[in-house]
Amino acid sequence: MNIRILSCAEQEFAETVDYYNEQCPGLGYEFAAEVKNTLERIVSFPDAWPSFSGRTRRCMISRFPYGILYQVRQDLILVAAMMHLRRDPNSWQGRIKKTFG
Repeated sequence: MNIRILSCAEQEFAETVDYYNEQCPGLGYEFAAEVKNTLERIVSFPDAWPSFSGRTRRCMISRFPYGILYQVRQDLILVAAMMHLRRDPNSWQGRIKKTFG
């Protein structure tokens, strides 16, 4: 199954890597490795994580207070957000509507 990451989720990812690297050199790269592992888990078992809202699911990232919000579409996994767990949980919802109408 293919993965499509919305540009806003890619931006969140890049900003988080930069933030963690500023806090402690190399920590951002550890975060990136955990994100990669999480995406691999999602591809292997896309229906394994609980519904977050409607058809959207959330898979937690190990070691960091972040989750990946995604939807399983026909032949792809659409990543809508990589967000901090204390962020407004509704902030991502308009992203999918913009992409798919």
